[in-house]
Amino acid sequence: MAVQRETELYLPIKHFFVKQGYEVKSEVRHCDLVGVKHNENEPLIIEIKKTFNLALLLQGIERQKLSSNVYVAVERNRAKKGAANQRWSELIVLCERLGLGLITVTFYKTKSPLVEILCKPVVSVTTVTPRKGSRRERLVRELAERSGDYNLGGSTGVKLVTAYREKALRVAQALGSREGISPRELREQSGVASAATIMQANYYGWFERIARGSYRLTDAGKQALDDYMHIMNRFGSQ
Repeated sequence: MAVQRETELYLPIKHFFVKQGYEVKSEVRHCDLVGVKHNENEPLIIEIKKTFNLALLLQGIERQKLSSNVYVAVERNRAKKGAANQRWSELIVLCERLGLGLITVTFYKTKSPLVEILCKPVVSVTTVTPRKGSRRERLVRELAERSGDYNLGGSTGVKLVTAYREKALRVAQALGSREGISPRELREQSGVASAATIMQANYYGWFERIARGSYRLTDAGKQALDDYMHIMNRFGSQ
């Protein structure tokens, strides 16, 4: 069966790697899936597409700037055996030459999807501490600062719950309909150390300063609490 959206491949792949001991989160700094595993230096990065194409290869090569442990993943459609993007033996050779791993997901009507690794990337065993401020360091930090996996890998045209958005939501939730609460109290109640900085920056337009050290939610902030309530209910539960 042919999938309609890339997001359909995300959960089977996530569950596959979670069983192998990875902590997995989606849509981390433009990567569809990022995972980390204890005692492994290289983060796992997987780019997902419905079918194998040049755009997927280019994404995979770009992600190799962040890690050597990079896979590309596509659906394996049993109804398209002669299609160019289903010629697996040739695609395996291509990925191996590029140093990329290749994953396929086969969907069935009556049983769970089958995730297969057709080839693995050559993962560096050299321990390298990411340079502070580097793209890789920002990737790892973003992954670590998210309390859960609140996005769906392969999503397009949706607002992602980044670590920063999560912190802003926690501050907005703690502020609620109250006025006059100090940043220190908000920091303690939200658990966000940078609560004052987030309100001052007001990146999303959720906060309004009404006096020195005193804020209230704007209409946009109140709407955000409604829009993201289904996600905030999951904070701390993953």
